[in-house]
Amino acid sequence: MEKSIHSQRYAKFLHALKAARLERGITQVQLAERLEETQVFVSKCERGERRLDIIETLCWCKALGMSLADLAKQLDNC
Repeated sequence: MEKSIHSQRYAKFLHALKAARLERGITQVQLAERLEETQVFVSKCERGERRLDIIETLCWCKALGMSLADLAKQLDNC
């Protein structure tokens, strides 16, 4: 199993997270505030410069008002 942040599967994961943020009309700054992080952190994560672990992904989903199951369904459709 490839674990690179440069894999096609990870790119789809990042695309799903960014799409969810944009669909909800949330800016990177707003998401950063909800995560108690910086906008730079959000940007690096969305661009794939920083890999998200499962705990961070759960927090990201909660900040976007979605469940991890919702995200998994989106990834299943990719």
